[in-house]
Amino acid sequence: MSESVVLTEIREGVATLTLNRPRAMNALSRELQTSLFQAFDTLASDESVDVVILTGAGERAFSAGLDLKELSGQAEGEARVSGEAAVRGQNLVQRIETFPRPVIGAINGFAITGGFEVALACDVLIGSANARFADTHARVGILPGWGLSQKLSRLIGISRAKELSLTGNFLDAETACAWGLLNRVVEPEALLPTCEALARDMQSCDREMVGKYKAVIDEGFAVTFQEGRRIERAANRAHGSSVTAEGVAAVQQRGRSQSS
Repeated sequence: MSESVVLTEIREGVATLTLNRPRAMNALSRELQTSLFQAFDTLASDESVDVVILTGAGERAFSAGLDLKELSGQAEGEARVSGEAAVRGQNLVQRIETFPRPVIGAINGFAITGGFEVALACDVLIGSANARFADTHARVGILPGWGLSQKLSRLIGISRAKELSLTGNFLDAETACAWGLLNRVVEPEALLPTCEALARDMQSCDREMVGKYKAVIDEGFAVTFQEGRRIERAANRAHGSSVTAEGVAAVQQRGRSQSS
């Protein structure tokens, strides 16, 4: 029996999902896309899970993007197949983006094009020193359909995004960190322990509040600053109407017990 293309491990409220096609640089085959979507779907309804860590098997690649060998095997319907893959990929990216709890991307190696987009769907990115990013859409003659052209410029600035996307050149981990794409860079052996420690820090906060705060940040990021302020105020009023002194005291007590 073949091993699953997505491995799931849950320990003390932290779920680690591993893209498990290391010989294919964890390329996004149809099977892997479907399995990863289903894994996030399952974890979304698992109330025991507070944080998800997403990574790739091996040290070579997080994900090399769409499985080009799989696509090239159906050359006659290439445009149709590419379109279907884009639809599935968009659903996958949206599934990760809308996951109700934090998702930490542990970028262990190459994150190329579609793999780059999956990485950008995470809330926080920690990179191994082996991490490399590339957007090769312009090299292969395809326009992105998974959000990369819009999200990358908002994260690192329009000129830097154009440099990457209009050349297809690779971005090393240290530069990615300096540009604000990665939160930090660590040695390969420290990658998962660093992400796990970050997940524990997130667990030390009020679980319901973390979910609500993530949603407010994401909603505001997608609109203008002024509209984002209105979203924040509306969320503040809605939450404030449900706050009680007893509830605040309970949250503070949980925080004290978790930090002790």
